[in-house]
Amino acid sequence: MGCLVSTPKDSGGNRRIPGNIGEISVYVPGLRIPKPVDFSQSLGNHLSRNLVERLSALRTRIVVMAGQEAPTITRTRRKSATQHGGSTLADLLQALEDYLPVLLGLVKDGSPLQHKVSFVWINQEDDAEETAISNAWYEVLSVLHLMAMLALSQANLLLLPRTSADGHHAKVSEENRRASVDIFLKAAGYLDCAVRHVLPQLSTELRRELPVDLAEGVLRALCLQALGQGADVQLGMAIDSTKATLAVKRRLACEMVKYWQQAQDNLMNLPLTNGWAEKHRLYVKWKYNESKGAAYYYHGLILDEGNTEKSHQMAVAALQAADEYLKESKKISEAFNATPPLSRNPPLWGTMKFLCEKVPKDTSSKSRINRDLYTYESSRVIETAPTLPDFVLALKPDDYQLPPMDNCWNENNVNGGHLGPGLLKSDAR
Repeated sequence: MGCLVSTPKDSGGNRRIPGNIGEISVYVPGLRIPKPVDFSQSLGNHLSRNLVERLSALRTRIVVMAGQEAPTITRTRRKSATQHGGSTLADLLQALEDYLPVLLGLVKDGSPLQHKVSFVWINQEDDAEETAISNAWYEVLSVLHLMAMLALSQANLLLLPRTSADGHHAKVSEENRRASVDIFLKAAGYLDCAVRHVLPQLSTELRRELPVDLAEGVLRALCLQALGQGADVQLGMAIDSTKATLAVKRRLACEMVKYWQQAQDNLMNLPLTNGWAEKHRLYVKWKYNESKGAAYYYHGLILDEGNTEKSHQMAVAALQAADEYLKESKKISEAFNATPPLSRNPPLWGTMKFLCEKVPKDTSSKSRINRDLYTYESSRVIETAPTLPDFVLALKPDDYQLPPMDNCWNENNVNGGHLGPGLLKSDAR
């Protein structure tokens, strides 16, 4: 069950797509925004007035805050609360966490209440401007997706480099980098829960009608993106550490490749055609090529430690592949930034700053030393590169679980009547 209404993209002006979203370290494909719903009309005959008003107040708070936050979600300045109802990312995330336990009362034990309310959300990646579905599990799914997008937005702010005191070096503090990894795992946890525990509650037919923003492939890709970016931050910290070995750095880089490859595979057959969606596809492709550049670089350095002619040949091939992948990733990043909404890369720092400086130099140096061991054919460099080692992925999503239903659903004294569990008026006879 679940009535569905999708509004075509040319039917109104609810979806606000900015022209420019500024500097991007972590891509967030816009915020889906909830539209107001009238709980009293759909639930007034089934629930107590107090509970209807509580649901309304909690959701209205989210509608207002999301509407304020969405237009500025990717601005590079720190979010700060305004005097009259403004919100930070953390405030909006808290509002969603407050709403979820109360919302879950509508789906408890297969309650028929889950089909009473038509929940409406404005999409970002789907061609349809908005989607209305009369199923509370759709609302739960939308809430988890928004929580994950807010977490990724927090990580983006943490990973935008600040110029150092001397005005020359852009850097991100170790504190921010460590905090961002925790946030990435939290975002992945929300998305993993959505895929494993919420999507299965929807019928196959209804799942086909979900906006592409909430398609299983997109949710899985976003989860893998969060894990891949967490591994990227870890690699950057390993590069800065004098204790991290080449083997450790190679492993992290190879794990990044697997995360981004799986993310790309999950987006492969989805209709991602509008601005946000096409930008999403390009971002994953960009980071996949970037991660392969890192993996082949460290693989090449380790192969070069061998004492055989073959190991030296394979090392040069790996380094050449690294150079080619990084060049390709730069082209894709330019296409990403040029795709509306426009964006730009922050100053280089961390992993990419190191690789962009080291890979061309080391590739050229090793090529000269081993020029008698190989024939350079640029068009076949990637084809002939050695196979990357396969590692078990270390980063896993946080084990996020839906919260227990709020106690308000178990109160007995509401509206002057003694209502049983669930506060259903029909049960008070």
